[in-house]
Amino acid sequence: MEHIRTPKVENVRLVDRMSSKKAALGTLYLTATHVIFVENVPDARKETWILHSQISTIEKQATAATGCPLLIRCKNFQIIQLIIPQERDCHDVYISLTRLARPVKYEELYCFSFNPKLDKEEREQGWMQIDLSEEYKRMGLPNDYWQLSDVNRDYKASICRSSQPLSGFSARCLEDEQMLQAIRKANPGSDFIYVVDTRPKLNAMANRAAGKGYENEDNYSNIKFQFIGIENIHVMRNSLQKMLEVCELKSPSMSDFLWGLENSGWLRHIKAIMDAGIFIAKAVSEEGASVLVHCSDGWDRTAQVCSVASLLLDPHYRTLKGFMVLIEKDWISFGHKFNHRYGNLDGDPKEISPVIDQFIECVWQLMEQFPCAFEFNERFLIHIQHHIYSCQFGNFLCNSQKERRELNIQERTYSLWAHLLKNRADYLNPLFRADHSQNQGCLHLPAAPCNSMYKFWSGMYNRFEKGMQPRQSVTDYLMAVKEESQQLEEELEALEERLEKIQKVQLNHTTVKSNKQSEPSKHSGFSTTDNSTANTPQDYSGNVKSFPSRSPSQGDEDSALILTQDNLKSSDPDLSVNSDQESGVEDLSCRSPSGGERAPSEDSGKDRDSDEAVFLTA
Repeated sequence: MEHIRTPKVENVRLVDRMSSKKAALGTLYLTATHVIFVENVPDARKETWILHSQISTIEKQATAATGCPLLIRCKNFQIIQLIIPQERDCHDVYISLTRLARPVKYEELYCFSFNPKLDKEEREQGWMQIDLSEEYKRMGLPNDYWQLSDVNRDYKASICRSSQPLSGFSARCLEDEQMLQAIRKANPGSDFIYVVDTRPKLNAMANRAAGKGYENEDNYSNIKFQFIGIENIHVMRNSLQKMLEVCELKSPSMSDFLWGLENSGWLRHIKAIMDAGIFIAKAVSEEGASVLVHCSDGWDRTAQVCSVASLLLDPHYRTLKGFMVLIEKDWISFGHKFNHRYGNLDGDPKEISPVIDQFIECVWQLMEQFPCAFEFNERFLIHIQHHIYSCQFGNFLCNSQKERRELNIQERTYSLWAHLLKNRADYLNPLFRADHSQNQGCLHLPAAPCNSMYKFWSGMYNRFEKGMQPRQSVTDYLMAVKEESQQLEEELEALEERLEKIQKVQLNHTTVKSNKQSEPSKHSGFSTTDNSTANTPQDYSGNVKSFPSRSPSQGDEDSALILTQDNLKSSDPDLSVNSDQESGVEDLSCRSPSGGERAPSEDSGKDRDSDEAVFLTA
């Protein structure tokens, strides 16, 4: 709190960049963890919350007659444009957020103050949801040779990771050569091993001048060397920036947008990562060969391509919990540098790069091509990406397991995996079937000659832009249809039970009436009312106690297709506070799944429950 110069600024305007409508007027609050904008709406308290850890850049723009603009860009691709009336207040907010968004020690991060109201035992259980020892048992480890994944049991192949060798132009390391020989011998089903260098060959050759480089095939027996050509972290960072500049264009023509997207090279880089994963998966599944994968350091490109290959090879990793295990194993436990790559703490901006963002997009690209193969949906990926940067949970802190152990992360913070598993219903893919052909073994994806098979992921990069179309996610729509179908089935079952009760009442009524008619009339001049044709409670107007009827809105709400933000809101408070910016799902409450208007229910003005209350008089 000592870094906050002004905790509250009134008469601030929030500008919708993609729309020409009037800016929202409200109050801006600065807290120890969030920036909060509260609109001055009398009927509803509409709020926008931004975590300090999500802030990427803050730009103080030139003061105008309307006020001082402040542009906040976030790591989850949200953009907030504020207009603050006074320049002094704007400067104070700018200075405060610049410091709050760049903590200098881990204890300042949100996860160390975040409290979801769980006791110690619940927190510990949350961290035990994902147990890598159980995963290694699932993979059949240990065994006589070494650690083999479950998918390799038929041909006894392996995928290994390392950094580049210190080979230079002529240096040799006998221990390194013996290690690769041991890897080859551990696979009796193949007489060679693939060594995959994920770097462009020119980069690897340049590293030789610094005493590093790549393996000389003359010094290694029975290896097949393969360059892949994935660019380094600096190229990827610049590529993402160029793509985001295209996304920020207010009214681009289709040709301008496509040209900008192509010029950014983003999809070309996605294709390179996918091609590497496909190559490794084919080497293992089709040739039964072991693969050693490395780049410069062994914690960026190797994590990307080995994770993609694992998804292609093993259906377990395409389940909701299996995907968590994959990230825990190939990224967290293997030493991906989360702190440096995603700017958790104030550090060298040249170390920041969207490495895991690219992997998450590769998963989405696979989901687009194999819609029935993944148990989880797009929202699951987006929420993981959000929390990699949010620092709300302790999973993605630090650069290594050693650092996390020294900070006692599991004793002081909460696990994201427990949170996601608790709300797993929000993340299920309605198209997933465990017995589908796409879930029987490997996914066979051809290495495309161009990046035309890969799509721009608007659901990730434009999800906060309310003016972008279409706003309706196919997955969200299918989830709503599935939910409505379940509601209708439950209602049908209830109505059948009611109908059975009514039929019993009518049968009893008919029996009583028949008995009455069989008796001789004691008053020949008296005629009783004939109710034999009555079939609703209202038809017994002279003989039934009247009940207040239910309004149409009460009677029809159970069966309507409801796909509003309130029904589909995220279980995550930081993703759902400004609900219309989070998922952008339109209100389909008055439409049927086919898109047409829903006809009102015939008995919408009747009291459904009153069908059971039929009172008869003698």
